[in-house]
Amino acid sequence: MPVLVTATTNQPSKRGSRERTARSSTLSSTTVVTPPSWRSRPALPSGNRTTRSVVPFAFSVGSVPPYVTNPTENVGVTDAPEFETIRVTANGAVGELWLARPTRLNALSRTVLREVVLAARWLDEQQELKIVVVGGEGRAFSAGFDLDDFTRPEPGVSPRETADLGRLAAEALTDVRALTIAAIQGHCVGGGLVLAAACDLRIAADDARFSIPEVDLGIPLAWGGIPRLVRELGPAVTKELVLTCRPFGADEALALRFVNRVVAAEELTNEVASLAASLAGKAGYALRTTKQQVNAVMEEIAGTGRNAGDADALAFAMSDPESRAASLAYLSARRSST
Repeated sequence: MPVLVTATTNQPSKRGSRERTARSSTLSSTTVVTPPSWRSRPALPSGNRTTRSVVPFAFSVGSVPPYVTNPTENVGVTDAPEFETIRVTANGAVGELWLARPTRLNALSRTVLREVVLAARWLDEQQELKIVVVGGEGRAFSAGFDLDDFTRPEPGVSPRETADLGRLAAEALTDVRALTIAAIQGHCVGGGLVLAAACDLRIAADDARFSIPEVDLGIPLAWGGIPRLVRELGPAVTKELVLTCRPFGADEALALRFVNRVVAAEELTNEVASLAASLAGKAGYALRTTKQQVNAVMEEIAGTGRNAGDADALAFAMSDPESRAASLAYLSARRSST
């Protein structure tokens, strides 16, 4: 059943309103929600909801996060929808969205991408939220799109619809009203790098390892990744990294200004929590307006809205004999080296 998730924000961009309507037609497997406004939206379907205490990721059980000013008061913990492949929470001004497939290095399957879209919409409904931390459980941020999953046909879903899921997930993260902070450790590969680029701020552990292997896989970088990288890195560096597929480390990512800062791996959670707490103490209107202003400028420079056609290019590559041969050769080489 196709998903339609439409929303209006306090200050929607022209692109945002057009994109939310256009992008919604390609998702699947949940219900149709057409809220009149973000302040009165009904909750998205969540399966079995449970009431539980949520301990922010940077703190041990029993500790108090720095953005809770009075631990004896209700700090605004909100029951979150249950998902299969991600974990989402909201605690007062700070929320979290975690990719939760650690045994697969948080590879981005169709289910993951659909759930990211729904989680982003749910987070946008939480009126107190100012900050959302985005990360991956385990030793990687994300190993990129799950090629095994994407190459298996899905009954009732066209290859193009499947190919467009990554763009929809990246756009959903971009469109969250709250500021998003990507906490990056370990592998940040391909589509995972695109999701990180969709976040407002990025902090990397010194063990983070970035790569964009799509061309070696015989496919173009899709999901709106090219305009996102061009406006972060510039055209020459984008071409080099995408075409050569060479990996690069956290220090180079910092030098290229793809990440805001690099910290020791053991300090990543505390550093992200500190930044989240600092920003959460500022006026929400000023935070949202600044984000909207910067995003509007960047859309004029290299807009992602024009990349709806990425899905066609990706769908073609996944069925092109030469591209498929390149993918098989790449995967075979990787398996033999491990």
